[in-house]
Amino acid sequence: MDLNLRKAVIANVTGNDQEQIEHTIVDAIQSGEEKMLPGLGVLFEVLWQHASDTDKSEMLETLENGLKPE
Repeated sequence: MDLNLRKAVIANVTGNDQEQIEHTIVDAIQSGEEKMLPGLGVLFEVLWQHASDTDKSEMLETLENGLKPE
């Protein structure tokens, strides 16, 4: 069986509106299940591919700040 996870995730959310996409993301994060991580990674990949350089810089800054030791 050739399961292409990336295509499956994209097919699952294609056509969704912002509210549905947000629900998908929040649900995946709140569930805390490791099996949801690849799907979030695919969504981040789509986000990154369609982001401007300014948006990418802001995302990197947000990630850097979120990953700083406390």
